[in-house]
Amino acid sequence: MEKIKIGKLNRDKRRRTNIIDKADLENRKKECMNALLNRPWITKEHDPQLYYWIKEQQHELKQWFMDYAGYPLFVNGKIAKLDKAPVVAHSWMGFQEFREPLDYALFAYGLWFLESKMEREQFLLTDLVKEIREYMSEQGMEVDWKNYFHRLSMARALKKLKSLNIVQAVDGQESNWAMNDEKDVLYECSSYSRYVLRNFPRGLTEYTKMTELRETLDYGSEQEELNRRRKHHLYRRYLLEPVVQDGFWQDDLLYFHGQRKNVLAQIKSMFGWGGSRYREGIVFFEPELVSEAELFPTLSSISDLALLVCGVVRSHVINEDSSLRIEEDGAVRLTKGEIERILIKLKEEYGEYWINDHRKMQSADLAMEVCNHLLEWGFGEWEENGFFLLYAIAGRWMAKYGPTELEV
Repeated sequence: MEKIKIGKLNRDKRRRTNIIDKADLENRKKECMNALLNRPWITKEHDPQLYYWIKEQQHELKQWFMDYAGYPLFVNGKIAKLDKAPVVAHSWMGFQEFREPLDYALFAYGLWFLESKMEREQFLLTDLVKEIREYMSEQGMEVDWKNYFHRLSMARALKKLKSLNIVQAVDGQESNWAMNDEKDVLYECSSYSRYVLRNFPRGLTEYTKMTELRETLDYGSEQEELNRRRKHHLYRRYLLEPVVQDGFWQDDLLYFHGQRKNVLAQIKSMFGWGGSRYREGIVFFEPELVSEAELFPTLSSISDLALLVCGVVRSHVINEDSSLRIEEDGAVRLTKGEIERILIKLKEEYGEYWINDHRKMQSADLAMEVCNHLLEWGFGEWEENGFFLLYAIAGRWMAKYGPTELEV
């Protein structure tokens, strides 16, 4: 008769419960990859589950991001952060809350002030603005806290620091200080301020051009290193930009054509995005309606109007009698007046579905808003001669209003 060992059965059960299905592991990996790409960072304090998933898979994640995009991944006892930088900087990549260049300057000087502070250390807003003003003055820059607009910029910078959990307001609000500089706010530091700015492969004084700042690694001049840089640029643009047409690659077009299949396979495997190859280039789609990233069409009503305009242009292009001329790459060049006329006709037909602001807006202003929305999403660009060049990719979408049954 075999002796019964106390605890043996329980140990086996515990071991079995730690087994994770392969499909679940893949889904976790994709969730981690998308979060790292779209968030500033992931902290153990605010998202412990995701943080531990990243920590468990950090070797594979680090290797992929470095091999394919040249992005370093940092993981320590508090935070996981992917050090990202775009190849092509677009306006929408900045802080949407900021309105003036001064907002960014004061945000950076706020980080400078926090360098000397310990975690959980408290400080007053009046001390922060005093030190910032004095330091900026030493650098030959002037800021006047008696100026209401300068205080508004500082308030926006502080709100961004709060939203990133870099500082916490213990007592008071910076909006009150913006209205009256005699008001004060008590803040408390976190340990995250040192992780905000990205690391550069060289000292900042060694850079002579703004375009050099986009590099995350110090590439060599050998052909192998040049190909490595091309590969990283290729993946970085697809990961950060909504639309990247073949024509954007210019000198690297031959290299790009040799990488297309691999790009589709790698991004689908690691991020779960579905990719489609069109004549004008590769477009990636999220498989779900909910994502870490903002998706097109957005929930804003301006996306609806943009889709309607694209649909009208597409129908005109198909019509042989249309005066619109298609470029060799499939793009269509439009005047602002032509876009206004399209919107006026759409308003007559569908205006009852539009929000009040768009119904009341002047056609010229509405045309500008629609074009700028298409520009932000990579569907077109303004030319120096005043024309709006609508890319061929915009013709892949068609939209129309119709009856919809809502489930209650």
